[in-house]
Amino acid sequence: MINRNLVTAAQMKAIERAADQAGLSYLQMMENAGQAAWAEVVRRFAVPGRLLVVTGKGNNGGDGFVMARLAVRSGWQVTVWLAEGEPRTADALANRERLRALPVTVLPRDTPPDPQAWTVAVDAVYGTGFHGTLRPEGQAACELLHKARAAGALLLAVDLPSGLTADTGEAAPGAVRADLTVAFDSRKPVHASPRAAEFCGEIVLADIGIPESCHRV
Repeated sequence: MINRNLVTAAQMKAIERAADQAGLSYLQMMENAGQAAWAEVVRRFAVPGRLLVVTGKGNNGGDGFVMARLAVRSGWQVTVWLAEGEPRTADALANRERLRALPVTVLPRDTPPDPQAWTVAVDAVYGTGFHGTLRPEGQAACELLHKARAAGALLLAVDLPSGLTADTGEAAPGAVRADLTVAFDSRKPVHASPRAAEFCGEIVLADIGIPESCHRV
């Protein structure tokens, strides 16, 4: 059940921890998040197209891997760019491994894709843990996503656009300007911030299966 209240990044971590303790694993939450974000793509495109997923090394990237798996199974042509290299969290690694047996093109950090001719580009680089300024790899990822959007792709941000601080809405120079942001379970202050509105685009709040009781932590 989605939470209608704004929560900080720390509060969201507590909600997820409570959900895990209640039996909804972090891995299943990642699966549910990727499914929810992918559902928004399916609502907008009746026939398969070309999907570009740009990932970071954390769990935000893991959500992107789930989307890539669902997309290729739906007949889409899918490319994943590991903008910061291979993932480093257990759940993201698990979903990265699930792509190896599928016809997904996975590009290493030093081989960025051509930004032209994508139907949808997914920003799965940074999530609620981001603050401060973009690292060089993050800056390059955001620049490529902007080029893909300028070339006609729908730019979808996973939970929040990369380069935005969840608790303040502050945008680092070069932050992603998305057409659509799929927020998971709860809105964070960034999603209600007037100064972040131009970066978030349309905001959809998605249910990722967290029980209502976990929102009372």
